[in-house]
Amino acid sequence: MKRTCVIGYPIEHSRSPLIHNYWIKKYSIAGEYTKKSVPHETIFEYLKKLKSNGFIGANVTIPHKRTALQVANEADAAAVAIGAANTLWYEREQLIAGNTDGYGFLTHLDTSAPDWPADRPAAVLGAGGAAQAVIYALQQRGVSKIRLFNRTRAKAEALAARFGDQIDVAPWQTRSEGLQDCGLLVNTTALGMAGNDPLEIDLSHLPQEAVVYDIVYVPLKTPLLAAAQVRQLRSVDGLGMLLHQAVPGFERWYGIRPEVTSELYAMVAQDISASSC
Repeated sequence: MKRTCVIGYPIEHSRSPLIHNYWIKKYSIAGEYTKKSVPHETIFEYLKKLKSNGFIGANVTIPHKRTALQVANEADAAAVAIGAANTLWYEREQLIAGNTDGYGFLTHLDTSAPDWPADRPAAVLGAGGAAQAVIYALQQRGVSKIRLFNRTRAKAEALAARFGDQIDVAPWQTRSEGLQDCGLLVNTTALGMAGNDPLEIDLSHLPQEAVVYDIVYVPLKTPLLAAAQVRQLRSVDGLGMLLHQAVPGFERWYGIRPEVTSELYAMVAQDISASSC
């Protein structure tokens, strides 16, 4: 029995078990994927003893992604650049850390809007961990200019210093006007998430060929995505990013590259809708 898990604090909200156990069943693997709630005080030691705790690998979510990178013996380029890890596995008895968030973001974008205008500036809202993964992915794709808007300017400037002079920090108050020549708008903030304040932004400044991407997936159709559809702009939801980021870890652990299918999407979407009622 190959056991894996997702580790966070709290962890009740995670839909990773739904995704990975779907694949475990689909590919007839003798495996199990569970949730583990581990508090701050014990997370370092827990990750150090991951294998002796019976796991061949794990996903790590908020608030332990930085600790996961620190604990690992080695890390992939994405985890190092982003400064956080969301996937752990073993090679030659060494604990390896990776970050698949940027991969999930970009793969879902390519799938949903394959001809998105990468030759234009991209606008990114937010400056947290998700924004770092998005910016890393966009830079890997060759987007030459990224306009960064965040409510706390100092945090945005610190992120820009990390990723180089391709990042232009702009005042949060100019987030609408700053969309004029952008080919992509990405919301990485929690604004628009169920229970949070809405994201207030005027999409009329975006070119008609631009794509609007909201990494929030509860609700599935956020007010931002609804506004994009009213303007007949192509829109990309956050659920696909969640599904695609799970692919590399599953392949590392179980030796099979799983497929993100419409059936899997519908199953997780139904769970989100049911829990939102």
